[in-house]
Amino acid sequence: MDFTLLLILLTLLSGILFLILKVTTTYLQNNPVVDFISSLFPILAFVLIFRSFIIEPYRIPSGSMIPNLVVGDFILVKKYEYGVKLPLLNLTIIENKQPSYGDVIVFQYPQDRKINYIKRVVGMPGDYIEYIDKQIYINGQRYKLRQIENNLITDIDLSDNNLYIENNGLFKYPIMKNKSRDQNFSYTVPQKTYFVLGDNRDNSNDSRYWGPVPESHLIGKAFLIWMYFNSDSSYSTLDRIGKSLD
Repeated sequence: MDFTLLLILLTLLSGILFLILKVTTTYLQNNPVVDFISSLFPILAFVLIFRSFIIEPYRIPSGSMIPNLVVGDFILVKKYEYGVKLPLLNLTIIENKQPSYGDVIVFQYPQDRKINYIKRVVGMPGDYIEYIDKQIYINGQRYKLRQIENNLITDIDLSDNNLYIENNGLFKYPIMKNKSRDQNFSYTVPQKTYFVLGDNRDNSNDSRYWGPVPESHLIGKAFLIWMYFNSDSSYSTLDRIGKSLD
């Protein structure tokens, strides 16, 4: 069962029992199980509101965002960043900001909304995007690339990959590219959608393969790594914790 759905059901159950015990006198009054469940209502309600509308944690399951996010990173996502939405339905009830170039966003996978993805925004509605010889062009303007030494990732073989700093003039971030793979394309981003790519540029299932992310699929903006655990990795937990994604 979906965790959000389970949390909603438990909150409703405890809330109903909490209300019954407050306003009526019934045989339930002296039931220790009922007392315990009803006592959880304030806690469950707080967790539900906080996770649904303010901040929610997620775990990184794949390497598509290397070198900035690795398998085992636990991140925090601002749920309100792109509007306040109803849980489960993902319907916007209060408008807020729109995604910006360089934002790391969590969203519902367009081909299966039950699955959440995380990628970086590189194209806004109406943009004409070209990817030529591993270079991004937005409306004819090239993103700058500067190759850097590997001081970001320690347990991945870089023999076939290079690290770069990608700079769009407003925001810069490290990315990884395969030395041999190449894929040229051009695309105009439809209105109310966003074109996203993984930072592990040649090992990412992203908008190049299934199209842009509809505005209605946005969940929030990732902003911080709050925990890390991966028993198969040599990364230091302390080195990962607290890393900003803004």
